[in-house]
Amino acid sequence: MIVTSLLLPGEAPLPDRLADTGGGSQLITAVAPAPGATTGRVTWWERRAGRWTAMGGAPARFGANGLTEGATRVQGTNTTPTGLYDLPYAFGIRPAPTGTAYGYRSVREGSWWCQDNSSGAYNRWAEPLPADCAPGEAEHLVDYPEQYAYALVIGFNYDRPVHGRGAGIFLHVNGKGATAGCVSVPEESMRAILRWARPERRPHIAVGTESGPLDVTRY
Repeated sequence: MIVTSLLLPGEAPLPDRLADTGGGSQLITAVAPAPGATTGRVTWWERRAGRWTAMGGAPARFGANGLTEGATRVQGTNTTPTGLYDLPYAFGIRPAPTGTAYGYRSVREGSWWCQDNSSGAYNRWAEPLPADCAPGEAEHLVDYPEQYAYALVIGFNYDRPVHGRGAGIFLHVNGKGATAGCVSVPEESMRAILRWARPERRPHIAVGTESGPLDVTRY
C-alpha cells in the first residue's frame, strides 16, 4: 500500500533530503520533533521508478531520555542513537509473520543479548550466555514477550563494537512507554515492516530529529 505523503508544494520526499540512504532501494526513517522527545514517527520507503515513495508509517517511541548523537552515545543513558544504520537480521519470540524474507532468528529460553563491556560477546546475541558475560549485564530476550515479539536489529555499534557506547539497539514492538534506547512501533506496524523488508534491497534506518544538530537529513 502506497501512503499519500503530506509534502509541502515543491518539497522533496524525506529520503531525497538525507545525506545518505545506505545505497539500497528501501529505507526506514525514524524522526522525533526534538532531541528530548520520546515520541515521533517511523515511515518506510521504497524507491520506485527513480522516486522514493512512502509505503507505510506509524507512531514511534524513542529512549526515555530522548535522542543523542550515535557517534558519541554513552551506554546506560536511555537515549536513542541518531545516525544511519543497516539492519543485520530480524528476530522474535513469535514466529515470523507470513511473507517475511529477512533472516529471522527465533528467541529461545537460552537466548541473550550481551551488554557486558568486559565480554568478548559485547553487543551480540549469545546462546547460551558465555561465562564472561554477567547475567546482570545482558538481556534475557524471552523475558520481554511484548517488545521482542518481533524485532529488527539496528546496526548501531555493531560491526566493530566500541565498548561503553551501547548495545542492544533494536526496532521492536511497543512496550508500556518510552524505550531504553531502541525505536518501537505498534505490533501490527512491526509485522508490516517485516513483511515489507527485502534484504536484497539493502534497507537501512535513518534516525534523527526534524531539525537542529540531530536533524535526520545530516545522516
